[in-house]
This record gives sequence, structure tokens and C-alpha cells, in this order.
Amino acid sequence: MKTILVDAWNVLFLEDGIFEEMHELLEKYPNRKIVLTNANEEEQKKFGIDKSPYEFFTLSHKPDKIDPVFYEKMLDNFNFKKEDVIYFENDKGFAESARLVGIKTYHYNKDEKNLSKLKEFLDLNL
Repeated sequence: MKTILVDAWNVLFLEDGIFEEMHELLEKYPNRKIVLTNANEEEQKKFGIDKSPYEFFTLSHKPDKIDPVFYEKMLDNFNFKKEDVIYFENDKGFAESARLVGIKTYHYNKDEKNLSKLKEFLDLNL
């Protein structure tokens, strides 16, 4: 069963807390979920990521998600192959970086918040 990799800031975590509609959508899937973030410990607390309903992975900006090495280290950390995961990310550059590593990635537009399109991506790729 594939693991769902979830972008943290402006996706699952908003300024006023967790995006509940997205959380409800994700809860419909029995798959493991892991939140990916660049946040260091201080930022995790500031943005509420430390209270994530799912486990999370960060390299505390060493490197950031714009660098494909971030995704290679994440895969190694969890002993995943690129085929074991799918990912949705709001930053186009970060999404492209994940694609370069071979991770099936969906660019989620944080301004549109189109959960129907996200659900299509999840249903098609899980």
C-alpha cells in the first residue's frame, strides 16, 4: 500500500490551524500519511506542525525541499522506493524537485484549495 506524502504549510496547516476539510479527505484513505516540511523545531511549533495528526519529516532546511537530495534522504529514512509513495505539494519548484527523484507528485494550488482534484489524484494513484 502506497504512503501519501503531504505538504505541510499552506496545505494541511493554515494560519488558523489544520485545514479540516483536507484532513477529513485524507482520513478516508487507510494509507500511511507523512507530512513533509522544511520547518526547523522553532517553525514546527510556530506553525503547529509539531501537533500534526500524522508523523512528519523534516531536514530543518538542510537542505530545503527545492533540492532533490531532500526527497532522496526522505526515501532513505523510511526505506521507501519512489514507487512506494505519492506526494502533493503547493510549491511548483518543490513539486518538480520531487518529480526529478521519480516521485509521482501533484501540484496542489493552495489558493484554489480544490479538494476534488486532489481526490482525483489520490484515487488515480493509490
